[in-house]
Amino acid sequence: MPQAQSTTPTTWLRYLPWLIGVALLAGVVWFVTRPAPVTVQLVKAGRGLVEATVSNTRAGTIKACHRAKLSSPSGGQIARMLVKKGERVKQGQVLLELWNNDLQAQAQLAQQQLDMAQSQSRQACAQADLAAQEAVRAQHLHAKGFISNEALDQRDSAAKVAQAGCKAAQSQIEQSRSRIAAARATLERMVLKAPFDGIVADISGELGEYATPSPPGIPTPPAVDLIDDRCLFVSAPIDEVDAANIKVGQTARITLDAIKGKTFEGRVKRIAPYVLELEKQARTVEVEVDFVQPPSAENLLVGYSADVEIVHTRHENVLRIPTQTLLEGNKVLLYTADGTLEERTVTTGLANWEQTEITAGLQEGDQIVQSLDVEGVKAGAKVRPDTKQATK
Repeated sequence: MPQAQSTTPTTWLRYLPWLIGVALLAGVVWFVTRPAPVTVQLVKAGRGLVEATVSNTRAGTIKACHRAKLSSPSGGQIARMLVKKGERVKQGQVLLELWNNDLQAQAQLAQQQLDMAQSQSRQACAQADLAAQEAVRAQHLHAKGFISNEALDQRDSAAKVAQAGCKAAQSQIEQSRSRIAAARATLERMVLKAPFDGIVADISGELGEYATPSPPGIPTPPAVDLIDDRCLFVSAPIDEVDAANIKVGQTARITLDAIKGKTFEGRVKRIAPYVLELEKQARTVEVEVDFVQPPSAENLLVGYSADVEIVHTRHENVLRIPTQTLLEGNKVLLYTADGTLEERTVTTGLANWEQTEITAGLQEGDQIVQSLDVEGVKAGAKVRPDTKQATK
């Protein structure tokens, strides 16, 4: 019996090295095969500017402050085309003229009638003056008894008739002047003039073709499309749910597809007083934005597509984080001192696509995960910062 008891400890001690070796081997295997910490990009919560903005729902358009699609007031054959496409014209400059020889002849006839009426008026009024003088002499002679009452009445009547003839001749002058004005007005309708300074964008008529005015409700191609490209603005559709935040005078940022990499400062100049209701499209409000300083080096053309971002609220020097770091439910993944991610609920304020204001839940300098799309990034995971990406 004593011999058996002394044998048991010796057996256990015999297997102790094996047990230690197995434990060490298991530790080595765990160390080698343990999951490596996930490398993540971090960003610091810092202070800065956060803006609330409104953007157009569909592409806006560069438009001219003045654009006129001109047609001749009267129909007729184009006799003179005085401008070309791309030509700059001045206000009042004649663009085209319709055939009007018959109207010019009528105007000349009216002028000749005026000349004749003026000559007849001079003759009639001269005769009236002579008749008036004879009536005065007849009164003197009648007072001395040299002529009878009947002769005196004849002289007075002749003077009155002559004076009436003078007035009739003068009225003929006014009638002739009215005919001339009517003829000139008709001639003016045969001439198309520029209503403002601008550039001729397009011409639809050719020399010898027949031009017709556009009847009400029936659109016809304009003879001349005139654009004043010295004044340009952006017309953009804004969703009706955002329109209430927009006010005239608010700052805006304008970007153009044709001018890459540049943003131009703008200002809201007009908000349409009605909502556009187009089939199969969201209801929108047209907003017009002026350029504070139009592009000078670039060639800005009417019809370019443009986007506007209107700033309606600004919060300066507030705690903010990139909007892309927010998870559903206003949560972020906070990087702790031991390298573990902690899910933190935050209270947000003003926000846009780039930055979100944080009013509670974080402090300045807290680091949160930016690379949320990396596999394994979740609350409780061990991570290590990406040293290649500088923290903000």
